[in-house]
Amino acid sequence: MDGSSETALVALTDALGIRHAPAERPARIVSLVPSITELLFALKLADHIVGRTHYCIHPQPAVATIPSVGGTKKIHYARLRALQPTHIILNIDENPRELAERLSKDGFQIIVTHPLAPEDNLPLYRLLGKIFHREAEAERLAAGFERALAELHQQDWPRQQVLYLIWRQPWMGVSRETYIARMLALVGWDTLPTESATRYPVLDLNHALLDSADLILFSSEPYRFQRADLEAFARNYGCPLEKLQLIDGEMTAWYGSRAIAGLAYLGRLAQAAQNSAIVVSQIAEKTTT
Repeated sequence: MDGSSETALVALTDALGIRHAPAERPARIVSLVPSITELLFALKLADHIVGRTHYCIHPQPAVATIPSVGGTKKIHYARLRALQPTHIILNIDENPRELAERLSKDGFQIIVTHPLAPEDNLPLYRLLGKIFHREAEAERLAAGFERALAELHQQDWPRQQVLYLIWRQPWMGVSRETYIARMLALVGWDTLPTESATRYPVLDLNHALLDSADLILFSSEPYRFQRADLEAFARNYGCPLEKLQLIDGEMTAWYGSRAIAGLAYLGRLAQAAQNSAIVVSQIAEKTTT
């Protein structure tokens, strides 16, 4: 096997190490990952998507015309089989291992994804681009991502400790080993806790943890935090409201094509937070003098 053939095989290897060949006939794709569904549209594969989950909500209105096979954890298996997919796309975090094993055992060609850092979007674009003969579209997305990433790197972001909340009752956050945390790190936001045994830890919101956070971020997913949640949190935990911030979870947690807009969004949000912190600091200085 020559060098170019070996490179092609590596490029067509998914997160489980499964090697894939380019589709030899018109693909019939079922996506069980919301961000991947949106990415398939961006790769101009809309006509080949035959199934999705009901959490696949972008892009509207086009995605609404595609049949749903259920959720990301539980699907209507008979409905999926009836769609006769040639490829089913899953994600290690979002879909149960048992589902992937069942699909594989039943002879379906599964493509398993698992981006762990923003830069992993580049091989993801190219993997799907090569399998489904959309190399040019994949390279356009890659170029857009690299431009957005370069713009973030042009600024010297101050390092800050942030608490990123994704759930309440119980309170849950993200570890530094997650895609979300690595997205936030691009703008100098280092997530708390500094160490965690799980990727999405249940948190004890004690004063030591809250006081160590420069900023507390309330995500719009999977729990949709609202402004009222911030006000209640400020009262219940004695936190200054200026330290609390809503954040669009799709822009931080969704990889694929949305990650390009996510990089720009994070840059704007971090800049606004930085400006706000300067104003608050100036007010505090005037108050004490």
